[in-house]
Amino acid sequence: QVQLVESGGGLVQPGGSLRLSCAPSRSIFSFNAAGWYRQAPGKERELVAHITKPGRTNYADSVKGRFTISRDIATNTVDLQMNSLKSEDTAVYYCNVDNYGLVYWGQGTQVTVSS
Repeated sequence: QVQLVESGGGLVQPGGSLRLSCAPSRSIFSFNAAGWYRQAPGKERELVAHITKPGRTNYADSVKGRFTISRDIATNTVDLQMNSLKSEDTAVYYCNVDNYGLVYWGQGTQVTVSS
């Protein structure tokens, strides 16, 4: 069993930045892949950003150029740097890791972009 603890959500004005962190209960490099998803009210959960064990990344078209997913060895976290936030980025953000076919989810952290 793997536990994931997310942090960093909150309220931010349009154009602002937030950094989300996801701390798994074991080494981030033990997983095949990790990612951040989000779910807005009334919508399906969608992929935001994804990183594989070798470090390849991919992003939803809606966040390309604004969001960056990375892994921090020192803190053992998978981070999502979100810049130039828009109101449509408002959602609950979930961390996800793929343990070679076994998928684990965090509890979610709320991101609200509003003036």
